Amino acid sequence: MSNFVLTRIQRNTGFITLDRPKALNSLSLEMIRAITQTLLAWKDDDNVHQVVIHGSHERAFCAGGDIRFFYDVGTTTPMGDSALLEDFFTEEYALNYLIHHYPKPYISLLNGVVMGGGMGVAQAGPNNRLRIVTERTKMAMPEVNIGLFPDVGGGYFLSRCAGELGTYLGLTGEIITAADAIYPDLADVFIPSEQLPALITFIEAFSGNDLRNALREFALPYQHQLAASQLAANHAAIDKHFAHNSVAEVIASLKQDSSDFAQQAVKVMLTRSPLLMCVTLEQLRRGKNLSVADCLRMERTMVRHCFKHGEVLEGVRALVVDKDGQPKWNPPTLAGVSAELVDGFFAEVWPAYAHPLRELK
Repeated sequence: MSNFVLTRIQRNTGFITLDRPKALNSLSLEMIRAITQTLLAWKDDDNVHQVVIHGSHERAFCAGGDIRFFYDVGTTTPMGDSALLEDFFTEEYALNYLIHHYPKPYISLLNGVVMGGGMGVAQAGPNNRLRIVTERTKMAMPEVNIGLFPDVGGGYFLSRCAGELGTYLGLTGEIITAADAIYPDLADVFIPSEQLPALITFIEAFSGNDLRNALREFALPYQHQLAASQLAANHAAIDKHFAHNSVAEVIASLKQDSSDFAQQAVKVMLTRSPLLMCVTLEQLRRGKNLSVADCLRMERTMVRHCFKHGEVLEGVRALVVDKDGQPKWNPPTLAGVSAELVDGFFAEVWPAYAHPLRELK
């Protein structure tokens, strides 16, 4: 088990607490294994009727995978081909699959930062989830900012957002708050953070049959506190501009729109990795027609190619290591991104019988 993952059972509810506040609860391989081990143990435990996962500190639920670990391992081994790196992504994606198909109610308290890998442990399947956000929630799939793509099942849950909302979130990596998380069905209900202690007390004392419904009722008095959704306000524009099947066309469309929203989207996208924006767009288009298992298998293949190419290492260097904010993207512009280069990120690495996630159904 991990010192950064705390577990307990209180009156038929299993609590998983992510407790690595200095790193905003970023996931290490040890933490992924601890969460997996706990969920597997509780899966067939009749004393556990539902699972609640949350962070120990108001700043973050989970900021994602430990990207500094990615950089340290990826820069000290040939082409990032490290057993530890391989294990991290294989086991993280297997955990995402386990959560999506978990047979018991899975409730995530998404207070503070919820990004990348944090989304992967928050987005359970529609039949078992309840995702609670607060006014502190800062949600994003910001991978294109570090030369990666929205993984951990992002190809599945982003591609199923209404219209092109998921495409917008994947290509820009923009941060959204509570109302904008609920609008595209990336969260379910809002509760003010000041009510979280009362919420935990309520859960600890719960002895009924439907905790998720009880929590919806608990949250009902606070829904009027939600601000208006900016995604809702800009939904028509997002559908218009992000419906194109090339990033160049998306940006060209946005440039013709003088609204503050469109111009901000252009500004942000021009700072992202041109290559990984193109890869992300292809990932989301393919993901629409794939199951969770097939999306995760596709992403496991993509991540191998991503580290081999090196774009993610440069992105992490610029953002986290040297902190110069000046990544040297390769290619540096969209004009240099060919269809062949993008297709290479989807080329099979393993035969089907040897794929690390071959057992996912």
